[in-house]
Amino acid sequence: MTHEQDCELPIGPPAGSSHSSLRLWRTLPVPDPRPCALPVMHSLMGGGLLCAVSGLVLLIVATATDFWMQYRYSGNLSHQGLWRYCVGGKCHVHTITIGAALRAVARMPLIQNAATRILSAFWDATRAFMLLSILSCFAGIILGLTTFSSSARLTRTRMAGITLLIAGLLALLGLSIYTGVTVNVFAKRYEDWRFSWSYILGWVGVILTISAGVFHIFAFSKDSSVDSSAVASS
Repeated sequence: MTHEQDCELPIGPPAGSSHSSLRLWRTLPVPDPRPCALPVMHSLMGGGLLCAVSGLVLLIVATATDFWMQYRYSGNLSHQGLWRYCVGGKCHVHTITIGAALRAVARMPLIQNAATRILSAFWDATRAFMLLSILSCFAGIILGLTTFSSSARLTRTRMAGITLLIAGLLALLGLSIYTGVTVNVFAKRYEDWRFSWSYILGWVGVILTISAGVFHIFAFSKDSSVDSSAVASS
């Protein structure tokens, strides 16, 4: 007999039952549906954790590597990431920071000051959103792992789903900021430019992380509906 057959819950007495059988049926305890729903919930949470771990790895790789954008600068094939830019095989740390922008305010024209502040905010915002996304995704994975052994399974499943959705949205904000500044600023500055594999991995990480959150929310919905059914039948 298969597991699905074991988990088929009777909804009424057999057809053609006698009056005494019907009275006996009404006295029988209602089966608890929760054990039959656990495999479904565990499958949803397992799929969510797999997506979350994969998304976390991709977000870390995307944030740490230097291939968000490729372009030609003075005839040399160059590329850049969130922390460094590489020209002619030599890599250098990005020097535009908020502190540098503030120090430059007093000795640069107004337009250049604005451009410097925009670029500094762009780098800092993109880095901050990606790092916060990584931390949130890691926290969501820890919460997801604890749902398998915790008595507060329902609450932790929901919290894991919300945390993973927040992680995906944070990475989405970081990538959106980078996309907007690249298209409107760097695309006009550099020739033969294109987004590269680090940037693409970031978007894949966003999709996986949001999917992980959706899986956990579905598992929470399934768990809460089964608990409600069990309470109503008891």
